[in-house]
Amino acid sequence: MKNRFLKRGIILIVLGVALNIAGYFMMNSKEFTHYGWAMIAGTVLFGIGFLSFFYSFVRKVEAKGIIEERAAEAEKKEKFSMEQGSTA
Repeated sequence: MKNRFLKRGIILIVLGVALNIAGYFMMNSKEFTHYGWAMIAGTVLFGIGFLSFFYSFVRKVEAKGIIEERAAEAEKKEKFSMEQGSTA
């Protein structure tokens, strides 16, 4: 994958889900009393991963918009220079 935000987002989402699942198993086990920390960390990692994943798509859409805008501007400049050349 080229996009580092997409890659980081997927990794953090998987890690967050894994920590939440581990927290639920620890909650059902009677020997682990500090399962809450795993669940809190899992939820935070999942949230950061989701935001990073979403941000990668926002960047992709924004980049496409910039490319289209530059192409339209270049076309407008080319048309203007052709009009200037034909009237001179």
